[in-house]
Amino acid sequence: MSTHADEETTTEAAPHPGPAPAQKPAPAPDTGDGEPKETIAQAVLVGVKDAGLPVFHFLDLIGGHLIMVGRAFAWLPRRPFRGRTYLEAMEYIGFGSLPIILLVGAFTGAVMSLQSVNAFRQFGLESFAGGTTGKAIALELGPVLTSLMLAGRAGAGIATELGTMRITEQIDALESMAVNPHQYLILPRIVGSSIVAPILTLLFFVIGMGGAYISAVIIMKVDQGQWIANLRDIVETQDVVQGFIKAIVFGFMVALVGCYQGYHATGGGRGVGIGTTRAVVIASVATLVLDYFMSDILWTLMPPKRMQ
Repeated sequence: MSTHADEETTTEAAPHPGPAPAQKPAPAPDTGDGEPKETIAQAVLVGVKDAGLPVFHFLDLIGGHLIMVGRAFAWLPRRPFRGRTYLEAMEYIGFGSLPIILLVGAFTGAVMSLQSVNAFRQFGLESFAGGTTGKAIALELGPVLTSLMLAGRAGAGIATELGTMRITEQIDALESMAVNPHQYLILPRIVGSSIVAPILTLLFFVIGMGGAYISAVIIMKVDQGQWIANLRDIVETQDVVQGFIKAIVFGFMVALVGCYQGYHATGGGRGVGIGTTRAVVIASVATLVLDYFMSDILWTLMPPKRMQ
């Protein structure tokens, strides 16, 4: 009996086997101020990487757009020439955007004339409202607002259409049938937008000045002869030419951004929505940024006649 009890006591006293304790890694060499060298180096590397990540994404975005432009225009002189696709693109971008362009142009000219007449009337110079309104619409408001309207309608539509074709594998089907998507889908939209944007800008200017005339001459009783004379004297031909040049660049940019965002859409319907939103935002911001730099360049190349 005593032997059996001794065995039970010995068994209860023995510790339960468990995992061996993990060995602690050797500490990194100390720098003298209590911080390991490896920790500081890694933190600096991560900080530099995070700081440069937005720049890298921006450059990658610019490079992607340039690559798409190069691939699309490489097909411009090559067969087959699908003229109908260009006409359809111009009809969708130009004719489809015409009502909103005319509406915005009329009320832009009217409100510009209203504010100008009220400001100049304090000095007895209300007849100069026509010239200032015309110059503002020809140089800035016409091409910029036209581009913003195209970005909100045509740019978003292009991104949605191409994004839907991407997620439903229609673009892959075109490639399997030996149809290059850059020639068939992207090039007609870029060329068509570059052609119709200056036409829409001209219509914006014409309808805007019509609204300005109604607001100033008919409603606010400004002298018609002086209003027209100042308009002819202040607004020069090169002002309209500068607006045309801006409109061509803006139309090209809006279509390119819409095509890029739609062509690279991923993630189903949500990805198409994100691409459409990005197309509108990027095109709108790029319009305002490019407008400043183009205004500076064109002002240097084509200064007003009074400053030559």
